[in-house]
Amino acid sequence: MENIKFDFNNMFEINVGEHGVGLGDIEELKEACQQAVRHLDKVFLNPQDKLNLSLAWIDLPCQSAEIIAKTKKLAAEINKKYENVIFLGIGGSYLGLKAASDALTSAYYNDFSSLRKKKPRVYFEGNNLDPQTLSVLLKSLKAKKTFVVVISKSGETTETKAAFSVVQAWLKKNAGPKYLRQIVAITDPSSGALRKKADMANQKDPDSFRSLDLLKGVGGRFSEFNMGLLHLAVCGINMEEVLSGARDMFKRCQNKQVLQNPAYMYALLHYILYKKKDKFIAIMMPFAETLKSTADWYSQLLGESLGKKYARKIIVNNDGTENWQMDKDKLVNVGRTPVSCRGTNDLHSIQQNNIEGRNDKAVTFIKIERFKNDIKLPVNKDILDGKSYGSLLSLAQEATQWALVREKRPNCTVILPEITPYYWGALLAFFQISIAFEAELLGINAFDQPGVEGYKNYMYFKLDKPGLCEAVKEQIRNNPLVKKPEFIL
Repeated sequence: MENIKFDFNNMFEINVGEHGVGLGDIEELKEACQQAVRHLDKVFLNPQDKLNLSLAWIDLPCQSAEIIAKTKKLAAEINKKYENVIFLGIGGSYLGLKAASDALTSAYYNDFSSLRKKKPRVYFEGNNLDPQTLSVLLKSLKAKKTFVVVISKSGETTETKAAFSVVQAWLKKNAGPKYLRQIVAITDPSSGALRKKADMANQKDPDSFRSLDLLKGVGGRFSEFNMGLLHLAVCGINMEEVLSGARDMFKRCQNKQVLQNPAYMYALLHYILYKKKDKFIAIMMPFAETLKSTADWYSQLLGESLGKKYARKIIVNNDGTENWQMDKDKLVNVGRTPVSCRGTNDLHSIQQNNIEGRNDKAVTFIKIERFKNDIKLPVNKDILDGKSYGSLLSLAQEATQWALVREKRPNCTVILPEITPYYWGALLAFFQISIAFEAELLGINAFDQPGVEGYKNYMYFKLDKPGLCEAVKEQIRNNPLVKKPEFIL
């Protein structure tokens, strides 16, 4: 089996001058890198730390045969009875699934039954409060032929909760008295509003409102290899191959020699460019239309993991386990800003800014060496005669590298032999490990998201949600939005 490769030639001074990384920059961070390696090894090897610090995603590729068999059995039942499946979720519960669908199912999967091979159409909702998409979808589907998978750890996230409420009412009205048999929840195994609903319905009827567990110690953006398994099975994607690719990448990235570890090197180089060369913007540009949603998934992974206000304070307990807290005395406001796009489409838009705009970006390309369904152009006495789409795409990516290097813009390339479940799983694992290592260098907690809670709390306050803590209420009351009419035209 070939490996994913990481080409970082164009991140160095030798190619992009003063805007690149120097060997001295790496040498300066030698001890910091070794400290980061030692710390990650320590917490990843401690079962309690993995659980308490939300690091259990490292074990997801090694899930039991029992879980895989249960998931496959449920998917087979869904596929036998239903023409449509609606997945409801937001954040990682949406982006991971959408990325898998676009990368690993056929293009135009929903449009042609011959491509689905007797599998149901797949739709995604609950990821936005825009009413246009959900209203049109429910008007267009037959309720009795539609299955619903709702994914939420607590069941309280506003977007998914609202969508599920509407979809459940639609099923109740149009699918008959046993409509709850058309619902599966993927949620916390023991607590939360969604777990409570599922358990109550399931006690009355074992075939109603069934559930799969979101495993403890796994945050949403790191959970594709858990909550995404049912989606993979429904779409006929080989989940064992996805998990195998992730497992092999995690094993490969156990290498303690940072300069020989592709994920650690990816993190280190971007850290240096961010801290020393002012490369604040991370452009993710796969040269594959079907990987655009994977770039969107990466944007969440990077933005939510590394965009932090406070440094991390590590409290070591008597038993050696750790607690990670926000250090309110150490304001850092760190984190690169992710931008997802794809080649060649966005070479005709954002690339203009990449080339001639402010030199504050580092570009990551994802290159595919072989395409399963390539197209060869006919002979028309033209420069494109006999060329394949794959070769032209590869040339366009090479040309884009050249244009960036010419303007002293750092860039790197992650190279996949082809787009398969195995390599896609490995790709996600590569980025997950790189994020964990970069967070160690930054001295922050990559596995919480306190900044996301601000808008949620404001909405909960306005909606009079019971149980909202008084401190949050006071903060909102004392800091109202100020809207002056003269500043609205």
